[in-house]
Amino acid sequence: MTKVVGRDKVNWGIMGTGWIASQFARDLEHAGNAVKAAVGSRTAGSAEKFAAEYGFARAYGSYDEMLQDPEVDIIYVATPHPLHKENVLACLEAGKAVLCEKPFTMNARQLEQLVEKARERKLFLMEGMWTRFLPPITQARAWIAEGRIGEVRLVKADFGFRVGWEPEGRLLNPELGGGALLDAGVYPISFASMIFGEQPQHVWSTANIGQTGVDEQFSVLLSYSEGRSASLNGAIRLNLSNEAVIYGTEGYIRLPFFLAGKEADLHVNGQDEPEKFTDDRTCIGYAFEAEEAGRCILEGRTESRTIQLDESLEIMKLMDTIRGQWGLRYKSE
Repeated sequence: MTKVVGRDKVNWGIMGTGWIASQFARDLEHAGNAVKAAVGSRTAGSAEKFAAEYGFARAYGSYDEMLQDPEVDIIYVATPHPLHKENVLACLEAGKAVLCEKPFTMNARQLEQLVEKARERKLFLMEGMWTRFLPPITQARAWIAEGRIGEVRLVKADFGFRVGWEPEGRLLNPELGGGALLDAGVYPISFASMIFGEQPQHVWSTANIGQTGVDEQFSVLLSYSEGRSASLNGAIRLNLSNEAVIYGTEGYIRLPFFLAGKEADLHVNGQDEPEKFTDDRTCIGYAFEAEEAGRCILEGRTESRTIQLDESLEIMKLMDTIRGQWGLRYKSE
């Protein structure tokens, strides 16, 4: 187990120096319990440039070197998702806590191995579903818990963007785990899981498989107990509304740009004007998940209560089921 006795901050290492790593590194400035300790890359030059730009104390030209740093408490794994399993496993075997960028792994079987290892080693492990910790999402969950919209019956959530035609790029390349489901779809699917707090009883889905062999867009309909349902869409070649709406018997909650937005609107039946929540944060939003991970480690917890490993595993199983309906397999499987 990671030892942080008597401290109020945790030392972070970042594995990888790509775009998502830079976004997370920038946001660490806003996490009150975080220290930028180290960055590891496949080359020393890349690590040194990243460390200088984002203020990390040490730079390592290999992942193994960083994992041997005794001052690093937790690693943010920001590598391409086909590498997540081996990278997270290496971190856990080195005794490091891990926050892994979504999607956790390529499939549920891989994630099961990581969860087993983390629990065996009594190490903190969490999926980087950063949207769970954003203030508008937190406010929406509070409104639901207070009964402001009555019984939740329906969730609608979309996330899609139009990527340029780059067949060798990460999003369209099957060798790199490209496709809408893992990159975009995990957001609405995780959102529905968060709201209903259970797994669906029935799953219907359809997808458009593009020229490169990856899913470019998909639609999913999930049915839950007592006739509740979720309608979810994802795309990497279409710009979607990127909003989520939670419908209840007494009203509804609308979250514009739900995965990274700063607003939430509460519409209660019989009221003319919605109640609005606005978040005045100055960071992107990754700082909130970083603070949660740090808080868990400082408190000696090995899982976050906001997104537990069992839920992450159920979400991955659901995504396996969905792409199984399409007959889609990843090259790394």
